[in-house]
Amino acid sequence: MFVLVLMAVIAGALAQRIAGLGFGLLVAPVLVVLLGPFDGVMIVNLCGAASSLLILSRVWRHVAWKKYFGLALAALAGVLPGAWLASNVPEAPLQICIGILLVIALLASQRLTRTSWRASGAVPMVSLGFSSGLMNAAAGVGGPSITAYAIATRWEQKSFSATLQPYFITTGLSSLISKYVLSGGHVPGLEGWQWLAILAAMIVGIVAGDLLSGRVPAAAARRIVTAIAYVGAVATLGKGLMELAAA
Repeated sequence: MFVLVLMAVIAGALAQRIAGLGFGLLVAPVLVVLLGPFDGVMIVNLCGAASSLLILSRVWRHVAWKKYFGLALAALAGVLPGAWLASNVPEAPLQICIGILLVIALLASQRLTRTSWRASGAVPMVSLGFSSGLMNAAAGVGGPSITAYAIATRWEQKSFSATLQPYFITTGLSSLISKYVLSGGHVPGLEGWQWLAILAAMIVGIVAGDLLSGRVPAAAARRIVTAIAYVGAVATLGKGLMELAAA
């Protein structure tokens, strides 16, 4: 089981390096199914922030700091209610909610790619930033809402991908701290060597992403991430429904 966790972390870090996002989308469904919704998402929050921190030094000069601060402030407002949901909703209903949220977010972001409508102003930034923060804390997947914002505002890919790294550091750490406090100090029950193995898997994924970043188009990487995320969302939803039926 732990080998599957490491494989998911490598794939998520690789996608994060190539496309700017994808860690949560790839890793959250796997860890939710294998480790449970609360522990799984806590690990995704921590690892997502760590992988973005490792990537940030490579893309620093392309970060749009003004957009980062606007989106991060909106997201922080959504983190607390998302952390409360993750800390108080029973496991099976939480898995069902995570699966449904994933599917809705993926469908919405794909729908926006087929429209010529262009968003502007503070309303899309605040609403989608808030949604991203809430989903990151509750389900470990803040990427689709921010992708929807990028598509709707026609945000240039290199700047978008770079700006996501400090954004995911902010939302990941704030989600982790909020859930730690609201759950009374709960931490995932992994051994020390398992945490080290996860860190090593992240580094392997990022190095592989460095090697492939000039060869694999970001658009192709996003399509692969989206397809895998759909499979994971359905698996998460199905597991929650089965556990709810068996209860």
